[in-house]
Amino acid sequence: MRRCLQRTGPAQRSRARTGSGSGSAAVSAALTTTFIAALATFLSACTAPPQPPPAPTLEIPADWRMRVGPSAPIEAAWWTAFGDPALTALVDRALAGNGDLRVARSRMEEFQARLRIAQAARYPALDLSVSPSRARSLSALGIDRQLTVYQANVQAAYEVDVWGRIARLTEAAFADAEARQAAADAAALSVAASAASGYLTLRGQDAQLALAQATLKTRQQSLDFARRQFETGYSSRLEFLQAQSEYRATAETIPQLQRAIQQQENALSILVGANPGPIPRGPALGDIRMPPLPDSLPSELLRRRPDIFQAERAVVAADASLRAARDQLLPSLRLTATAGVQGFTLDQLLNHPFTLWSIGGSVLAPVFEGGRLRAQTEVSAAVRDQAVFAYESTVRGAFSETNNGLVAVERLREQEVQVAERRAAAAEALRIAVNRQRNGYASYLEALDAQRTLNTAEVSLLQIRTNLLTAEVDLYRAMGGGWTAPGR
Repeated sequence: MRRCLQRTGPAQRSRARTGSGSGSAAVSAALTTTFIAALATFLSACTAPPQPPPAPTLEIPADWRMRVGPSAPIEAAWWTAFGDPALTALVDRALAGNGDLRVARSRMEEFQARLRIAQAARYPALDLSVSPSRARSLSALGIDRQLTVYQANVQAAYEVDVWGRIARLTEAAFADAEARQAAADAAALSVAASAASGYLTLRGQDAQLALAQATLKTRQQSLDFARRQFETGYSSRLEFLQAQSEYRATAETIPQLQRAIQQQENALSILVGANPGPIPRGPALGDIRMPPLPDSLPSELLRRRPDIFQAERAVVAADASLRAARDQLLPSLRLTATAGVQGFTLDQLLNHPFTLWSIGGSVLAPVFEGGRLRAQTEVSAAVRDQAVFAYESTVRGAFSETNNGLVAVERLREQEVQVAERRAAAAEALRIAVNRQRNGYASYLEALDAQRTLNTAEVSLLQIRTNLLTAEVDLYRAMGGGWTAPGR
């Protein structure tokens, strides 16, 4: 139940436009406003006590667990640092046509419109009405009378934001709009990183396919040589069958890689908002440039990552909504005014109308709501606390992702060096084994084993280089990718 305490001026009191009484009306309106303000101040003691946020538990580390250099700033279009025009074009297409990103931008526009709705409550509402009417009545003497009345009114209503509730709702709407802008930035960062990682994975698969095709040619030569040796009696049937088995095993990997490549192309096509199809390629995997790594401090990470900014604005919005919910326990002050003209003919309405006006105000204060308003305040407080906890979790997750990215890049670099050395040793071992076989000092199986070792090392080297490139993409994503929302 809500009790409405209202005092208004003379409702629909008619007077001539040049008549007197304006002074008394002004005095009456002033007294009315003073009375309403005094009553609202008296009822303001009903407000709920403040509900402070939970104690913070987040600790900002002074530095990362490890550093990899050289240091370099993160550009907004960080994917151009890989030096691959095809990669740059693919990411640009993804940012322009990705379906999820378009949804995120549409939600951003939705909350910007919600912000304008909230801002509109700070201004008076004006309504214009024109209402001609015709009525037929019977007088006490039995005379039939028909009457036409023309009336035009302008109505104004304004809620005085005594306690700042409307301002807090506007603040919450503004923070929500900023959060949605940050969400769109986070979606753009995720789409760009996914497109870059998917493209680099595709180039790694291309390199593995090229290696498998080259290995198949080598296996074909070995099979032909083993067949000639067997047919001439210089080798056993076992060596010939072993060479045939290795050839088939290598041939088997080619359709597997081709299937994986086509599926990766289809996934990238969907990511950029196109139908499944081929993806243009740029330089080979070995020619893609390793960009200099960013070396950002935690404070810079907090300013750069859009998801952290989104979580921060969510806390601001929840806190403003909590204060607005507390203000619902306070009385509201609303001023209304109506001015209009009336005439019994259209000519009278235009030239000699009757002037009508009314002015007043009302205080609406909650008296008994069964605990509903206080429960709403508690709900808003719980939502605010959840936003604080989510913000802390987001920041911790960002620190973890960045540390993991730094560790991955550093360790993969070390692993790449070791695998490159292993490949060089395997290549030298194969050269020696082939020479020994040609000179009759070793069997075909010894050379075959050396070929297997070299092929395994080459595949591992390609996989590690692909993983290293995608790890750098993940590190760019973890550090925010250079996105900076307006006002940050």
